[in-house]
Amino acid sequence: MALKNEPTTPYHSAQDALRVLETVARQTTGVTGAELARQTGLGGDRLTALVRMLRREGYVEQVADGAYVTGTSLSRLGSAEGRDQAVRETLQQTLDRLRDSVGAAVYVSRYIDGEVHVTQYAESPATPAVNEWVDFRSAAHASAVGKSLLGQLDHDGRRDHLARHRMARLTSRTITSERLLLSRLDSQPATMPVLDLQEYAIGTVCAAVPITAGSSVGCLALSLPVEHAHRLRRAAETLNRGAAPVLLSLSI
Repeated sequence: MALKNEPTTPYHSAQDALRVLETVARQTTGVTGAELARQTGLGGDRLTALVRMLRREGYVEQVADGAYVTGTSLSRLGSAEGRDQAVRETLQQTLDRLRDSVGAAVYVSRYIDGEVHVTQYAESPATPAVNEWVDFRSAAHASAVGKSLLGQLDHDGRRDHLARHRMARLTSRTITSERLLLSRLDSQPATMPVLDLQEYAIGTVCAAVPITAGSSVGCLALSLPVEHAHRLRRAAETLNRGAAPVLLSLSI
C-alpha cells in the first residue's frame, strides 16, 4: 500500500518534541533550558511550548535546580515489560485531556490491513461518543475518520478500498459517487481537517486530522451533536494543535 503523505503540523511538532526528549534522555544528570536550545536548535516560544507539553504529558520533569530530566511516562514507555499497556494508558490520559480541551468526544483511528479501525477514544456524559449505527469499517466514504484515512492513501489504495466497500447512502448528505469522493479527497489539503456534516449520522458532525508518520496511517477525530455544529471548525483547530502528544505517544 502506497501513501500520499505530506507531513502535517502535528507530525512536525512530534518530531521536534522527540528531539527534545532525546536530548534530555542523553543527559542523565539533567539539562538546562539554555543547553536544550543549543543542542536542539529550537529556541524561544517554540521550545517553551514543547517543554510545557512534554511536562504536562509526564515525559519530562523539572528538578530543584531547574534542569530537565526524563519523566515517569517516558520511563514506562521505555520499559519492555508491560509496554503495550503503558502506551495504551498514556494515550488514554492524553485523549482524556484532549476531550476536555476541545469539549467533544475524541477518537484515534488507524488503517490496518485495509480496514478502518477506531483503536481508542475518550468520551464523557457531557461529550458522548457517536452511535456506531453502521460499522465504521463499512462507512469510510461517509465519516470524517474514514475520509481522513483514505485521503492518506494513494489513488490505487483508495480505489481498492472502495471496491471492497459499497458506498451506501447513510443519510441524505452521504456522498455515494466514487468519482465525486475521489475528487474531494484529491483536493483536500493535508493540513486541513476533514469534516463530516451529518454524512454518517443525522444529528452528528465530525472532524478528523491526520496523525501519520512513516508507513502508519492514522487520524485523530472528534464528534459533536449537530446543535454544536457552530463549534466544529474551532474545535477541529484545537484538535489539530493538540494532536502532537497523541502522535508522540504512538512514536516512542
